[in-house]
Amino acid sequence: MQATAAIPESSASLTETISTLLRSKGNEVVSVSVDSTVFEAVEKMAENHIGALLVFDGNRLSGIVSERDYARKVILKGRHSHDTQVREIMSSPVHSVTPERTVDECLCLMTKERIRHLPIVENEKVLGLVSMGDLVKWIISSQSHTIHHLQNYIAGEYPC
Repeated sequence: MQATAAIPESSASLTETISTLLRSKGNEVVSVSVDSTVFEAVEKMAENHIGALLVFDGNRLSGIVSERDYARKVILKGRHSHDTQVREIMSSPVHSVTPERTVDECLCLMTKERIRHLPIVENEKVLGLVSMGDLVKWIISSQSHTIHHLQNYIAGEYPC
């Protein structure tokens, strides 16, 4: 059985703030510098079992680089990952949200913009990163929690 995101306290998971999900998931962010080579970036993604990295220019969030960027902008163009800098293929500007945004708002933004990773930023400081997978796990977990409570209610085991 695979682990899922922590069960939300409320069954209304779409209206929960993204900061609630982030607290549950954790706020570790793996990143690279704009000057890193694409090879270094792909190597870091593989080591961390992730599909995207935030890209920083000093302390400033400058872009995001994903496996998709690598496939489309390096491999398909016949470029070499050792000779190409992340700044040349990263997606920029980065779509981001503040921690007060709801899960639903984040899902809508990610769907509309066709992105899979969304940084959570406040006062120009990156607080964390959520993926489409994180949001889906959150919703599934919430629905399971609601179903469990409804089953207990129907069976007369619901605490009053």
